Amino acid sequence: MKKYLKYIGLVMLLIIGFYGYNTYQKLDLISGFSAKSVSSCHFIDKRTLDYIEKNDNDINLIDLAKNEINDSEKYASASVYGLKTRKAIYREGLGSTLIVGDFDASIPINIPKRTILKNNLPFPYGNLEPRDTIFSNVDYQLLKSTVDNVFDKKGIIKQRSRAVLVVYKNKIIAEQYADGFNKNSMLLGWSMTKSLTATYFGILQKQQNLDIYKPAPLYDWQNDERKKITTNDLLHMNSGLAWDEDYGKISDVTKMLFLSPDMTQSQLEKKAVGKPNQTWNYSSGTTNLLTKIIRNSFKTHQEYINFWYASLIDRIGMNSMIVEQDMMGNFVGSSYGWATARDWAKFGLLYLHKGNWNGDQVFDPSWEQYVRTPTNTSQGKYGAHFWLNQDQYFPDAPKEMYSCSGYQGQKILIFPNHDLVIVRFGLKEAEQGFDYNGLIAGILKSIKHTKTQK
Repeated sequence: MKKYLKYIGLVMLLIIGFYGYNTYQKLDLISGFSAKSVSSCHFIDKRTLDYIEKNDNDINLIDLAKNEINDSEKYASASVYGLKTRKAIYREGLGSTLIVGDFDASIPINIPKRTILKNNLPFPYGNLEPRDTIFSNVDYQLLKSTVDNVFDKKGIIKQRSRAVLVVYKNKIIAEQYADGFNKNSMLLGWSMTKSLTATYFGILQKQQNLDIYKPAPLYDWQNDERKKITTNDLLHMNSGLAWDEDYGKISDVTKMLFLSPDMTQSQLEKKAVGKPNQTWNYSSGTTNLLTKIIRNSFKTHQEYINFWYASLIDRIGMNSMIVEQDMMGNFVGSSYGWATARDWAKFGLLYLHKGNWNGDQVFDPSWEQYVRTPTNTSQGKYGAHFWLNQDQYFPDAPKEMYSCSGYQGQKILIFPNHDLVIVRFGLKEAEQGFDYNGLIAGILKSIKHTKTQK
């Protein structure tokens, strides 16, 4: 019996030791995620530390972090059991940046030049309140009940929606927010930012500054097989480069987001494990590598950061938006775009209208078709930095629907044949049980529709 108990004790010690070692290895990631989340949520959207810890940081292991906010110096710090303290600093106009190693925050920095849209137009082409419009073909009662169903009732934490916005024929026909959120709340799009990043290539292409079908203009690849990879391959996540996109462990993506001072380098340094245009693999590193290509298109850093706002964000009146940067001044195009639900909806409408924004052609109409053309080997799931429904992942949504999609269920759903955009923010995604298909089906059913090609 004693021998048996000794054996059990040894096994338990090994299990505890293994768990402790693996958890310790993750401490940098845990405290890094927490510090960045607290800093961004607090300084960008004015959320309290208590709220952030109970909601935004209500994630396995992240809730182990002890967090502090320094309002006077504008930073947040986090540690786990007093170990691996990490710090994220907030800078006006740039958002929050997670610090890796030494960083002198007193060094002067470039701030993007912003232009605020000023006109007397209502949403979406201006910043005035949308005009009340009643459509005879919309069942508003069904629409309201459909949207209501994806918000939690008091005392229940199940759906975890924060915002739903439905825009039909350029008019808001439904808009609802969870307690504590409203039309001015800043919401993190996570990987919806990837779709934003890709759009700059459509803009550069229209300006004739870049040919996406040529080999990617990256010096590091010129002496090996990677020199054949085109910008088009990168936009389709089809480069054949190695990458591990796993947020549950120490992986390529978690090391990039929480341990790298220059996030454009992470994918750049990876070796080829497949052939270009034949090996689809979703990669946040690829998107941040694309930001390097954008940056290299400009002579100065100031021109680079101005371009992101002047050519797209402020151009279509997404004046609330901020895209955060890494320590080297690169936009974190994979993950860190913040804006109100209404401004995110404007981005969806830009694609719905094939790049035409109230008469201003931001990108060529062909670009809209390009981003929603299925990538080779993606089984109809993915286009050029947009998710598709060609595989009928959402069975009650039309095949031509495509979307921007982010962690925890952030989505902009675009319906080219329905004149419709749906925006939803929350803390739960379809894979975790959120009924996106039901939301889509209910909204489509509430709109009596005659199919027209756009």
